[in-house]
Amino acid sequence: MHKKTILIVDDEPRSRQGIKKMLEAWANSEFEIMMAANGKEAIQIIQQQKVNILITDIRMPQITGLNLLTLIKEQNMSPVVIVISAYSEFEYAQASIRLGVINYLLKPISKKKLIEAVEDAVAIEKKQERAGIIEKVVDDKLIDANAKNQSSRGIIREAMLYIDNHLKYELTQKEVAEHIHLNPSYFSVLFKEQAKLTFSEYITRRRVQHAKNLLISTSLSVGDVAEESGYKTAKYFIKIFKELEGVTPSAYRKNQK
Repeated sequence: MHKKTILIVDDEPRSRQGIKKMLEAWANSEFEIMMAANGKEAIQIIQQQKVNILITDIRMPQITGLNLLTLIKEQNMSPVVIVISAYSEFEYAQASIRLGVINYLLKPISKKKLIEAVEDAVAIEKKQERAGIIEKVVDDKLIDANAKNQSSRGIIREAMLYIDNHLKYELTQKEVAEHIHLNPSYFSVLFKEQAKLTFSEYITRRRVQHAKNLLISTSLSVGDVAEESGYKTAKYFIKIFKELEGVTPSAYRKNQK
């Protein structure tokens, strides 16, 4: 797994070096801490690699911190941003908030406040990352099926939960019907009526959705992803995945990365 990156942008060498030193002691090698002396350098870095957390001074020559944030927003780059400044003017804080800044720290920055701000940023970045994965693996038909069966006491909802918790294993209609105490034939009709998907189509879509999640969020091999998603052979898994997604699992992973 690649380390996540924190980029410090400050035209004052002592300031950026001091922030880097504090963050390196806190990060314990779990983050890559990078520095840029100005907005131009920062943009070059952000265009070349993913920056997860951006800590930028607000007042810099040529490209100011606010200019930098505007450019990032226009180009759909999405680091979590912390602004630092020697100035406490209200308009800077207001402008920063409008540009999506999560924290505004005044110089001189205490180690405690810096670490608290960065830890908040890490938590926000994790939520954004998870939301991004969910958006990428979403299946509209599954959303519709679950939306129609939101009641936790609903019999089909109970069947869906059982399926979702046993995707790795072989699942039969008879087994799931027995779990919710229904006749298999009646269960088949009721499931299609309420979920608007057949039993087998629901399982296939859920397994492929689970596989997409694993392909994006882990480094498991395609064979291991197939096994974790309930497929006995990678060959059959690839065939089903391609039928539903239009690409192989490897191509899907590459495209999403």
